Amino acid sequence: MQPTYIADSLSDLKTIANKILEDNSEDKIFILEGEMGAGKTTLTKYLCENLGATDNVCSPTFAIVNQYYSDIIGDIYHFDFYRINKEQEAFDIGFEEYLYSGNYCFIEWAEKVSSLLPLHYTIISIKEIQEKRREISIRKV
Repeated sequence: MQPTYIADSLSDLKTIANKILEDNSEDKIFILEGEMGAGKTTLTKYLCENLGATDNVCSPTFAIVNQYYSDIIGDIYHFDFYRINKEQEAFDIGFEEYLYSGNYCFIEWAEKVSSLLPLHYTIISIKEIQEKRREISIRKV
């Protein structure tokens, strides 16, 4: 059974992020799915905060990858592939090296790099069900 959470506020997202990390403590690769504006980056911010990152977590839309640091777990990588046109662009930035680094990776718009993804990862799907209300479901691949 795939866990599903309902977020009515930003504080709910922080609690849900903590629960996601607790329930998936063995996982390091997370794919965030959802429409533009669904809250993928906001949830990533709370995931990173719960992992101890003190950096400003923001969308890597133009940089493609942002690196954050946690005194607890080390480096955390946040990808946004919305702007890429070919998988080769992800390959050229060393995406596979990030994936197999053993560090946490949070990936938005992963469908654009589907053939580069590892065999196993966790998908976090975010769906707006009402204004400011989100349904967040988790499944493993």
